Amino acid sequence: MIVVTGVTGKLGGIVAKDLLTRVPAADLVAVARTPQKAAALAEQGVEVRAGDYEDPESLRAAFAGADVLLFVSSPDITPGTRVRQHGNVVEAARAAGVGRIVYTSAIGAQDGVGFLADHTATEKMLRESGVPHTLLRNTFYMEALVNPGLRSAVGSGELVAADGGQPVNFATITDLALAASATLTGTEHEGVAYEVRGALWTVPDLARILGEVSGRPVAYRAVPADDLGPAAFVHNLIASGLFAEPSDDLEKLLGRPATGMRDAVVAALG
Repeated sequence: MIVVTGVTGKLGGIVAKDLLTRVPAADLVAVARTPQKAAALAEQGVEVRAGDYEDPESLRAAFAGADVLLFVSSPDITPGTRVRQHGNVVEAARAAGVGRIVYTSAIGAQDGVGFLADHTATEKMLRESGVPHTLLRNTFYMEALVNPGLRSAVGSGELVAADGGQPVNFATITDLALAASATLTGTEHEGVAYEVRGALWTVPDLARILGEVSGRPVAYRAVPADDLGPAAFVHNLIASGLFAEPSDDLEKLLGRPATGMRDAVVAALG
């Protein structure tokens, strides 16, 4: 039996949908903090169980009978919260006798700093738990930069960024979810840490392709990160070189090339 957490979120929802093409609905359990929000899965024959990362008892019940568990990391990056919640998940999985855990970790988690240190701590907890596991060190979502907001850049003819000239290996949410789904079946993934990244591209590449797809020239302009408001967070990480290293693990898990930036731009512009 495969148990999937976070099924009402974007990544977990795509994983659950894909698994229904791989295994019978009776072999899949969906875990949600609010089960009513997973009604669409229940209508397809998937058992939906209540599970809250803040409620260890609910997690032990939700994970009962799991051969494999997809542990989707908590979205709450408030200092101390994610580590506490993840500790609850790992301990509940151990207590429930889960056969293997697949954890959606993050790029750089082997020695993470800042919010990435939460993933480093979680990977340590998994190692110490004794439960066989698979690590998915996911890059950031391509949608952080390639989204409908690019229409404003087309309108102004300018794409501003504080990327420091560094490349990025972002991947689409769908590709990351499908890669996770692939690791939930089969035995060859046990004990593996996958560096899940897309092909390298740069923000100037994005400006060029944005112009080609839209039919209107879009220039790239470097600005200080402070000029970008909330987006400065991502741009500072790019400038640090965090996303500059390639890996072919995503392509191997998908069995095809990762979705390219041009296709993502076409989708974003509608």
